[in-house]
Amino acid sequence: MKRGAIFDMDGTLVDTEKYYTRAWFETADDFGLERNPNVASMCSGGSRLQHRWIIGKLFPTVDADDYIDRTIARVKRMTEEEILLLPGVKETLERFRAEGIKMAVASSSAMVDIEKNLTRVGIIDCFDALVSGQQFDHSKPLPDIFIFAAGRINVNPRDCWVFEDSFNGVKAGNAAGSATIMIPNQVQPTEEIRALTAGVYDSFNEFLRAECQ
Repeated sequence: MKRGAIFDMDGTLVDTEKYYTRAWFETADDFGLERNPNVASMCSGGSRLQHRWIIGKLFPTVDADDYIDRTIARVKRMTEEEILLLPGVKETLERFRAEGIKMAVASSSAMVDIEKNLTRVGIIDCFDALVSGQQFDHSKPLPDIFIFAAGRINVNPRDCWVFEDSFNGVKAGNAAGSATIMIPNQVQPTEEIRALTAGVYDSFNEFLRAECQ
């Protein structure tokens, strides 16, 4: 059993990644652009700087910041209507708390959105630390956010699980030296990504059955 657990938020704890996928597509319509099938997966888990570069590459005729702002606004409207925990999250948090495992959230989202979303689904008090990717110059797939989060809970990154749904997140967790678990949401792992994980599970319930018996 590990001593620490670090969780991504969007698409891992809360079912919001589907909103980002939809919003990245729909924003293209605002500018009269053809929807690019790769934009959501390319942006998943990335920072604003990375998003700016991706949008600039895919849609060079638009203002990238405007595109990003419209996408984020869409997601916020969607989450105001409904935001749900993903299957097995509550059970996993309860199990870890009972085992004395320290827990942190390390998300690329803004801190205000992390606090708001975790409060709305009733799990914010489960965590010993909350970390926003906006605190760092280098975001996922670099490991800075996970190394920092491990420090916040006073656990060596190598003695932590990292739970992720995105390719960038898996790469970051692996680079931090953590046992990285991928629970796919909108994108299934490639063989390259699978090789960077300590396991790929369809849900937290499956993870609990396999790893915590």
